Amino acid sequence: MDSLTFPVYGRAIEIYENNKVNVVGKDVMINGKKADTYTFKLNYYFMMGDNRHNSEDSRFWGFVPEDHVVGKALFTWMSIDSTASFFNKIRWNRLFRGIH
Repeated sequence: MDSLTFPVYGRAIEIYENNKVNVVGKDVMINGKKADTYTFKLNYYFMMGDNRHNSEDSRFWGFVPEDHVVGKALFTWMSIDSTASFFNKIRWNRLFRGIH
């Protein structure tokens, strides 16, 4: 655990695992003690939005605790090609296909 990994894991450690976290120089302090490592108490997921290039997903707000996940994707409802012409925008072969 250092100042480079803190931006990735800090939110989960502080908010979801209820620790007091701060960075002093290059050291990460958890509950007032210098931390070189941290073992998570909960399971976390990296969530990716369906609009990969324009989604505010885990790349924006971080890892999601398992108890915050409320559903599971079952199939592709709509798939659009934004670079195609008007009549070819819908990817018909991907509609309602199951997600494994």
